[in-house]
Amino acid sequence: MKKNILLIGGSHGIGFEMAKTLMEENTVYIASRTNEEIENLGANHISFDAKTDLLDQNQLPEEIHGFAYCPGSINLKPFKMLSVDTFKEDMHLNFFSLVNVVKTIIPRMAEGSSMVFFSTVAVGTGMPFHTSVAAAKGAIEGFAKSMAAEYAPKIRVNTIAPSLVDTSLAKRLLNNDKKKELMSERHPLKRYGEKADIANLAVFLLSEKSTWITGQILGVDGGMSTLNVN
Repeated sequence: MKKNILLIGGSHGIGFEMAKTLMEENTVYIASRTNEEIENLGANHISFDAKTDLLDQNQLPEEIHGFAYCPGSINLKPFKMLSVDTFKEDMHLNFFSLVNVVKTIIPRMAEGSSMVFFSTVAVGTGMPFHTSVAAAKGAIEGFAKSMAAEYAPKIRVNTIAPSLVDTSLAKRLLNNDKKKELMSERHPLKRYGEKADIANLAVFLLSEKSTWITGQILGVDGGMSTLNVN
């Protein structure tokens, strides 16, 4: 029997990369603002804006076996240039919208199901200009661990903490060859991340191959969080 997987924000980037693989063996539901690419996949689309909407329960399957929340933001500025409203906006999109969705779907999560959230390497490794995003993603890490403890053994909850990945969110950091070279050199493995690097782990965590993994913050960061080779 195919499993039902719900992705929030799976119409592009890492979420879409996940969907392409997940579609091979599962029934995939993607809740997002746009659906042009999703139509080509054959996934079920739910119109949803994480910034403003509440998820419509009537469009969800009765039972959900896997869930991932993909929306995020990158506001990399000095603290003195970040308004309190920016902190609130980042917290709302990254954390409070996640909580709203989890509140909606938790009664439908199946025995042995899996949830995957996304953080950033900047939470565990202090970096300048990351105060807003690190605060929002740090909330996710604490939430995920508490959820993993509260819902074990029924639901597994894990978080992926990437470094810089080549997505539309990061385009201004990788928009020329010089920037790409500089960003690659910051990582021990001498390259920035690709969407598949993150999606592959997320798909694994949603699968039955990871049934003894929960409550973890998993770094996919080219070694940045643990190695100093420069």
